[in-house]
Amino acid sequence: MTTAMSTDLVPVPEEYDRVEVEQFLYREARYADESDYDAWEALWTDDALYWVPAGSADADPNRQMSIIFDNRSRISTRLKQTRTGRRYAQAPPSNLRRLITNIEFLGGRPNPLGGVDLEVGANFLVLESRARGNEIWGGRTTYRIRRENGELRLAYKKVVLVDNDKPIPTLGFLI
Repeated sequence: MTTAMSTDLVPVPEEYDRVEVEQFLYREARYADESDYDAWEALWTDDALYWVPAGSADADPNRQMSIIFDNRSRISTRLKQTRTGRRYAQAPPSNLRRLITNIEFLGGRPNPLGGVDLEVGANFLVLESRARGNEIWGGRTTYRIRRENGELRLAYKKVVLVDNDKPIPTLGFLI
């Protein structure tokens, strides 16, 4: 599985409307914050990749440890485990709220189906409230968004935490 880490982007595909894309990103964040796992999972394409690198934004996930490096099958498995209610890292579940800002259309990225995905960058802050206290998570997310059957879908999500080069507390929720 390749992560297409190169920066070779093509021009922004014209079929993507800024407001529609922003609303899609806000909806994805809300589903994650509110633990609406079915709706969140339904946003992903069949060839999706969800990646949270450790140590460096430019780490090679095939050679270095990642916090999360999930293909579509692993995303589904992770959510099935979460739905059981037996994930002790989330018992009781965290209360979450995230802010997404500085949304930028970065360009187009050719996809394996012969089309072009829209690559979007955004900054984020997540407030996690738990019994042990509050935690603030911040960073930059790169999304690749694809239109399938008229609907926007998430083909790729790379979350680079600001402090990914340090030990981090248990990340037991969708970042």
